[in-house]
Amino acid sequence: MKKPLEGIRVIEFGNFIAGPFCGMLLADMGAEVIKIEPLSGDLARAIPPIIDGKSAAFMTLNRNKKSLAIDLKSNHGRSLTLEICKSANVIIENNRPGVMQRLGLGEEEVKKINNKIVYTSVSGFGQTGELKNRAGINLIIEALSGTLSVMGEKGEIPPRPGLQTADILGAMFATYSTLAGLIGQIKHNQGMNADVSLIEASIASAVWETTEYLSSGIVPEQLGHSHRASAPYQLFETNDKRYIAIGAPSDAHFKKLMDILDLNDLCENPKFTSYSSRKENENDLVPVVADKIMDWDSSNLEIKLTEAGIPCGCVRNYKEALNNPHSIERQLVKEISDGQGSKIKTIRNPVLINKKPIRIDNLAPELGQHSFEILNEVGIDKNAFSKLGSDGITI
Repeated sequence: MKKPLEGIRVIEFGNFIAGPFCGMLLADMGAEVIKIEPLSGDLARAIPPIIDGKSAAFMTLNRNKKSLAIDLKSNHGRSLTLEICKSANVIIENNRPGVMQRLGLGEEEVKKINNKIVYTSVSGFGQTGELKNRAGINLIIEALSGTLSVMGEKGEIPPRPGLQTADILGAMFATYSTLAGLIGQIKHNQGMNADVSLIEASIASAVWETTEYLSSGIVPEQLGHSHRASAPYQLFETNDKRYIAIGAPSDAHFKKLMDILDLNDLCENPKFTSYSSRKENENDLVPVVADKIMDWDSSNLEIKLTEAGIPCGCVRNYKEALNNPHSIERQLVKEISDGQGSKIKTIRNPVLINKKPIRIDNLAPELGQHSFEILNEVGIDKNAFSKLGSDGITI
């Protein structure tokens, strides 16, 4: 069975995470993604861990793609790239605003030769506005978007999420807008420009926090590991020095939890009889619950709560998350060969199509691995390719 995006050509001028992650998602679904790299390669090729001389993260983020290494600052390299863009459905780029225009590869230039192109630009702050030229790496976006302001204990330095939240959220919105553009291209015979801002993607994803502020004027504060509206709904320490997440979002859940912890008298206390009253009196409720949970070890408590239908889960590290029976049964981890003797384990696309995992055909290509193949499509034969190589235009 064919993948959904087979026959779609994507040109990716991507680096590091946001652009390449978007390209990876499209490639997973069958699009032909041509990654345009400078002759020195995407800087992400050097991101550790390095396995057999290759970045494991780069190999995953750029799987199922082709690599064209070309000097975009040369007139010949630029003109050849524009020729390739003629046959493209999509362009993805995550450079700072203005870079693609200075290279002669901006949306306006491309539309002169391909007016149905879907042109998706991902940047820290968007293509317009006073901050557009400001460096927008992940940590800075987390700080300026408000993300970090609600993390950690009140009055303490906010901890980082530990994940590249801004980059990944931006990539998700870029993928969503690109697919919408492709539908418009196919159904309405028109192109589209998508301007995706990492900071706006982060702010838009904070649905609860932004709604609270916009509707009430109340500025959301740090909550530690508790919930903004429900209690108990947080992490608790167990007697084996582990942490377990427990949520009791309804009266029924709360009563079952109190029964298991032998705290049934709390169910009769007027301070704890409703969803809202439990949150209002959280400082009285949670310490009592936490004290009882310290009588349990994490595994037995998780089993008991799960049997009662109470949402819960022990805090796992990634070794535990990837090697538990559920992840193994659903084949979450795949071992892929690069065709040259190296094998790298990677996480498959989390979507199952027709009940089957999406096939990963190849890990990331070598720098310039497909340069001749791609340039040959626009009239470059072996002799001309050799001349381009000697002139420092491609490899």
